[in-house]
Amino acid sequence: MAFGAGKGKVVVVMGATATGKSKLAVDLALRCGGEVVNSDKIQAHDGLDVLTNKVTSEECRGVPHHLIGGVSPGADYTASDFCRDAARAVVAIHARGRVPIIAGGSNRYLDALLDGEPAALRKRYECCFLWVDAGLPVLDRYIRDRVDCMLEQGLVDEVRPFFQPDADYSRGIRRAIGVPEMDTYFRVEATGEMDDDNELRTRQLSAAVDEIKANTCRLARRQRQKIRRLRGISRWSLRRLDVTRVLMLKTSEAKDPETERAAWEADVAGPAERAVATFLGGNRGKMTDGHRDEDKAGLAEWCGLQLEKAAVAHGGRVFRGMEAAAMV
Repeated sequence: MAFGAGKGKVVVVMGATATGKSKLAVDLALRCGGEVVNSDKIQAHDGLDVLTNKVTSEECRGVPHHLIGGVSPGADYTASDFCRDAARAVVAIHARGRVPIIAGGSNRYLDALLDGEPAALRKRYECCFLWVDAGLPVLDRYIRDRVDCMLEQGLVDEVRPFFQPDADYSRGIRRAIGVPEMDTYFRVEATGEMDDDNELRTRQLSAAVDEIKANTCRLARRQRQKIRRLRGISRWSLRRLDVTRVLMLKTSEAKDPETERAAWEADVAGPAERAVATFLGGNRGKMTDGHRDEDKAGLAEWCGLQLEKAAVAHGGRVFRGMEAAAMV
C-alpha cells in the first residue's frame, strides 16, 4: 500500500552497534503506525538473547517485530535468505496499511535488500534513511559499559551451552561477537583448573571480556565506514541523527533518566519523527503523543486476536519469532 501517490514507502534505520537503532525503530513505529523488520543477521537466530542484545517484550512496547528469532542457531542465514524474508515482511506490513521500519546493523544484508537483488526493494518502494551515529570515543565507552551490563545479565551462562571443543565459529549464531572470545575461558573451565582457583577464573574471564569489548568497538568502526560508503556509492540520502549526548549521559556517573529522555527526544526521536512525517507526506499527520497509546493498544489487541485465531487453527500451538510474525 502506498501512502499517497506512487510507490509504497519504507523507513530504514541504520547505525553502528549500540547506537539505539532498535529504540528509535520502536519509537517511530508507535508514532507513525509501523512495524519493525529486523536487519541484524545474528538476531534472526534463536538463542543468545542477552549477548546479541535482542529487544525484550517490554522494549517492543506492543510493536510487532519481524525476523527476530526463528532461525536455528547452527544454520547459516544468508543475504539471500534475509532478502526473501524481509521483502515478504514488507509486503505483508503494507497490506495491513502500516509502515515498514527496517532496523539493524547488518549493512551488507541491507544493501543487498535495497539495491543488490534482482527485485531490489528500492525499485518498488521509496525509502527514508535515518542514520543514528555517535562520536567514537563516547560510543566506545558506552560499548564497554554495555558489555559489563551483559555480564551482569548472565552472558557467561548464556554462552556456555554453545561451547564445543570443535566448534565452527564461522557458522550460524556462533559468529556473534562474544562466542569465540569465550572459547579459551570455557576450555580452561572444562579442565577443572578453575574449580579452586578464583584468581585464574577472574583472569581468564577478564581477558575474554576485554576481547569482546575490543572486537565490538572494531565492529562499530566497520559499520560506520560501510554506511559512509553506501551513502556515497549508492546515492542514499541519509539523515544523520547524533546520539552522542545521549550516550554521554548514559555513561556518566550521575544518572539522570529524565535528562536522558529529554536529550533522546531533542537529538534523535524528535528529528526522526519530523523527517518521517515529511516523508510520509502528511498521511501520518497524527504522529502525536495523544495517539500513541491508543495505536499501541489497538495494534496489540489486533495482533493478539490474530495469534489466537492461528493457535486455534493449529491445535493450540504457540507461535514465536518469525513464525509468530507470519501469523499476523
